[in-house]
Amino acid sequence: MRLRRGARPATHNPHPATSGTPTVLAGATVVLPTGTVPDGRLVVDGTRITTTAPADATVIDVTDHYVIPGFVDLHNHGGGGASFTSGTVDDILKGIHTHRLHGTTTLVASTVTGDMDFLTQRAGLLSELAEQGEIAGVHFEGPFISPCRKGAHSEALLRDPHPVDVRKLIDAARGRAKMVTLATELPGGLDSVRLLADHGVIAAIGHTDATYEQTVEAIDAGATVATHLFNAMPPLGHRSPGPITALLEDDRITVELINDGTHLHPAALQLAFHHAGADRVAFITDAMDAAGFGDGRYWLGPLEVEVADGVARLVQDGTIAGSTLTLDRAFKRAVNVDGLSVEDAVRALSATPARLLGLNDTIGSLEAGKYADLLILDSAYDLKGVMRRGEWLVGPQLG
Repeated sequence: MRLRRGARPATHNPHPATSGTPTVLAGATVVLPTGTVPDGRLVVDGTRITTTAPADATVIDVTDHYVIPGFVDLHNHGGGGASFTSGTVDDILKGIHTHRLHGTTTLVASTVTGDMDFLTQRAGLLSELAEQGEIAGVHFEGPFISPCRKGAHSEALLRDPHPVDVRKLIDAARGRAKMVTLATELPGGLDSVRLLADHGVIAAIGHTDATYEQTVEAIDAGATVATHLFNAMPPLGHRSPGPITALLEDDRITVELINDGTHLHPAALQLAFHHAGADRVAFITDAMDAAGFGDGRYWLGPLEVEVADGVARLVQDGTIAGSTLTLDRAFKRAVNVDGLSVEDAVRALSATPARLLGLNDTIGSLEAGKYADLLILDSAYDLKGVMRRGEWLVGPQLG
C-alpha cells in the first residue's frame, strides 16, 4: 500500500457547467420546510431559487425523483485523498470538490490536534478559502481535549484550554472560526467557553471525560454543540449519567451524529432522535482523506491511519480515526436503515446545521431568495444531481 502524505494536485473544474438560462425542475417530490410537495416544481434563476419562471426557462422533468436542499457538514477533515489539516490549497480544493460531488454543498473544514504555531498557520490558510466562499469556516478539533478521550489525536500535543491559547486560534482565523471542540472540564475550559460565546464562535463539548454536573455547567456557560455524541466521551450510566445525558436533555444543545454504521449502533441513533429530535441533530461526516477515495494508508495530523473496508483506524492501536463517510450515504442510511422520514433526514443534514452556523437565511432549505443549492435523488435515495449556487456539479442523471 502507498503511504499518502499529501494528495495529488486538484483535478476539479473550477467553472462547472451552468444552464445559462433559468431552470424549472418539474414533477419532483420537493421537500420544503412546510412539508413535502408531490408533483412539485422548483425554479432557479442565476444563483438563487425564485418563484417565477420566464418563458425561455429550461424545463427538466424530474418525475419520480426527490428534490432536497444541499447538505451542510459541520465537521469534516478532508476527502478525495486530500487533507484539510495538512494539505496544500489545491489539496483542500480537491477535498471540497469530492464532498460536493456527494451532495455537500456547504462544509466547515476541521483541523486536528497540532502544535499552536502549526494550527495558527492552518487557520490563516483556511480562513482565506472561507473568504473566497469555498468553505463556510474553520472548526478546531483539538488540541484542547482530554487525554482520557483523545481518540485519534496525538496525546503529546494536547493542552489545557486556556483562554489565551483559544484566543490565538480564533484570531488567526480572522473572523472565520465557526467552532472549537474542547473538554470543558479541563483547567480554563469554562472561561474558554465564555470567551468563544462572546466572540460568536460555537463552543462544542467533545473528546471529554466530564461528569454530568460538569457538562451542565459548561452548557450554562455557553456551550451549544456536542461533538460526535456518544463517541470520545464516557458512556451513559444509571448512577453516573455523564455528558451524554446532559447533552441530550438540554434544548440548547445540537448533537452531532456520525451515521456510517461504524460509529453508532442504530439504537443509539434512535435514542438521540427520540430525545433531541431532528431540529437538534446534525449529521456530520467527521471525514478524513479517504472519504470518496478508497482504502490505504494515510496521515491524520501526525498519526498514521489504515483504512480497510472503508473503516479508518490508527495503525498504532486500532482506534477509530474519523470516517470515510459522505453525506449522501448518511442520508440514504438514515431513511433506509434507521427508518427516519425524508423530512427529518433533510432537517438533520441541511436545515439544522445551516441554522447552527447562522446561515439559514441563504442555505439549508428550498425557499425563494436562498441559494440554489439542491440535490436530485431517485426513489431509492441515490444521488442523481447536484446543483450549487445555480450551477450543476453533477448534471441530472435521470435515465
